[in-house]
Amino acid sequence: MTDTPREDPEVVRSTHRWQTTGAFVLFLLVLAFPVYRATDGSRRDSALASQNKALLSQGRDLWGTNCMSCHGITGQGVNAPALNSQEFLTNVNDDQIHGIIAGGIPGTAMPAWLNDYGGPLTDEQIVALVTYIRSWEKNAPSVPNWRTPTP
Repeated sequence: MTDTPREDPEVVRSTHRWQTTGAFVLFLLVLAFPVYRATDGSRRDSALASQNKALLSQGRDLWGTNCMSCHGITGQGVNAPALNSQEFLTNVNDDQIHGIIAGGIPGTAMPAWLNDYGGPLTDEQIVALVTYIRSWEKNAPSVPNWRTPTP
C-alpha cells in the first residue's frame, strides 16, 4: 500500500493567498474596464480635435505657400479651378483630393506635389492640405463652373 503524500500546510496557505490575490486583481480589472471606456471616448475626441486643429493650421500655411497663387486665397480659383465650391467639395472624397494633390493632373498645370512623385511635400503635409480644403465645405459657395478658372 502506498502512502499518499501529505500536503505541506505552508504551501497550501501560500497557494490560497496567490489565488485570492489573483481573483482580487481580476475583479479590479473587470471593474476598471467600464471606467476606462467611459473616460476614453472624451480623451479620444479631445485628441482628434487637437490633431485636426494642428492639421488645419499646417494646411493653411501650406496652402499659402504652395496653392494660393493658382487657386486663390480662399480657394475661389484664379488661374486654376475653384476648390472652395459646393459642387467640388460635395462630389469628391478626401482620398480623391489627396490623390489629385499627390499625383497632380497630367496635361494640366497641376503638378505632382508628393515627394514620392518628385514634388516637395510629404504625405502628412498633403493630409494637412486636404484637411484645410475640407474645412471650407460647411460654408462653401455654389460655383457651378468651378472647373473654369476666373482670370
